[in-house]
Amino acid sequence: MDSNSASAFYIQGNTPLHGSVRVGGAKNASYKLMIASLLASSESRLLNLPNIADVEMVKKIINELGARAYSAGEHTLLIDPQNFRFSHVDNQYGERSRASSLFLPVFLAKFGEAAIPLPGGDQIGKRPLDRHMQGLEKMGVVFSQNDGILEAKIKSNSLHKRLKACNYKFEKNTHTGTETLIMAATLADGKTVLENAALEPEIDDLIAFLNAMGAKIRRRSFRKIEIEGVERLHGAIHRVMPDRNEAVSYACAAIITRGDIVVENALHQDLTAFLEKLDEVGAGYEIGSYGIRFFYKGALQATDIETDIHPGFMTDWQPLFATLLCRCHGESIVHETVMQSRFQYVEHLKQMGAEIEYFNPEVKDPEKAYNFNWSDNRAEDFHAIKIFGPCDFQGGHFTVHDLRAGATILLAAIAAKGETVLSNIEQIERGYQSIEQKLVSMGANIERK
Repeated sequence: MDSNSASAFYIQGNTPLHGSVRVGGAKNASYKLMIASLLASSESRLLNLPNIADVEMVKKIINELGARAYSAGEHTLLIDPQNFRFSHVDNQYGERSRASSLFLPVFLAKFGEAAIPLPGGDQIGKRPLDRHMQGLEKMGVVFSQNDGILEAKIKSNSLHKRLKACNYKFEKNTHTGTETLIMAATLADGKTVLENAALEPEIDDLIAFLNAMGAKIRRRSFRKIEIEGVERLHGAIHRVMPDRNEAVSYACAAIITRGDIVVENALHQDLTAFLEKLDEVGAGYEIGSYGIRFFYKGALQATDIETDIHPGFMTDWQPLFATLLCRCHGESIVHETVMQSRFQYVEHLKQMGAEIEYFNPEVKDPEKAYNFNWSDNRAEDFHAIKIFGPCDFQGGHFTVHDLRAGATILLAAIAAKGETVLSNIEQIERGYQSIEQKLVSMGANIERK
C-alpha cells in the first residue's frame, strides 16, 4: 500500500488478464481478529494479515490503547495486550472506518465501560448499531450518546462489573452484530445463546481464533451459537482465512477482460453462490488444489442476481458482478436486499457506456424481504437495476467514493477502450493489498501517479 493518498491510477484499457494471483488474508476477518486478541491476557500471533489501510488503522488504535501491536515477519502481527489500559477510541477514527464499534465488547469485558465514536466507513446506507446494542443491553449494559460519542457501561449493580450471559435472538441478520455479541459473551458470566446469528465464514474464523484462546463457543442448530463464558483467555497463533471478496474481484476481472487466470488460495466452499452465477452466464472456472482457475470461454449470457445473507449471493460481490453483467448478452436484473443503498457505482458505469436503469421491484413485505431496517428507506433509494448488454466500456475520469465501487470502476477500466483516470484510490486500498501491482503482473496497464 502506497502512503501517498493524493495519487491516482492511470489505466490504459482493453488488456486481457493472464497468469495467476494469490489472495491475501480476509479484510473482513483481519482487523476483527486483531481487536479480539485484546481479550486475552498474553500475546497472540496473527498470520496472513493483509497489508491494507484498515489493518494499519486498527494497529495504530491498539497501540494508542496501551497494548502493543507490531509486525514480525511476512504478513504477521504480534499483539501483546498486557498493558492494555484505555477504554475509549479517539474520535478521528469514527469517520474513517466501521472498526470502532468492534472495540465495544472488548472494552466492556475488560473494563466494564467504553466510549467509541459512531462508526463511518463506506457510504452504502445506514448500518444500524441497534442490533448490537440490544444484545449488549440484555448482558447488563446501559448506553448514552454525547456529541457523536457512544458511551457504554455495565450496570453498577452487576457483580464485579462483569457482563452477564443472555439469550438473544437477532431480529435481522447482522454480521458485525453477531461478532460483537460473540466477543462480549466469551468472558461473560454464564452461557449465552444467540439465535438467528450470521453464518459468514469470517465469523467462523473469529470463533476458531477465540476457541484457540480458550473460549468455549460452538455452533448448534442452524443460525444458533452457544458461548459458555470463561474467566480468562490466553494468546494464540492463528492464520487469517483467505479473502473471498478479493477472489471474486480477480475472477470478475479475468472474465470481464476475456482473460484466463488462476486465483491461488481461493476456497470454492466460500464462493458457492458466486460460482453458480458464473455457470448461468457461461463463464469458465476449474477448481483445483491450488485454488480456482477463472477464464472467458465465449459469449456471456444475461442472468438475474438477488443479494442475500450467507450462504446467499454476497452484497460485496454485487457491484463486481454487475460490471460483469454489462458484458453479457441480454437483460439482467440485480436486486439488492442486504444494503439500503449500494448502487453508487452505477452512474460511473453509465458514463463508461453501460446501459442501466434503476427501478424498485414489487415486494409484498419489504420489512421482511430486506435485511436493512425498512424504516430507514428513503424515497430516493433504489433497490434494483436492469442491465442491458453487452457493452464496450469507454475510459473516463472518476473519483472513487467507496471500496467495492472503486474496484468495480477499476475492473471496467482494464477492459475499456482508451484511458481511465481514478482518483481517491485510497478507498480501494482500504480493502485490497497492492492491487495495481497484482493486476499489472497479469497484463493490466496501470500506472500510479
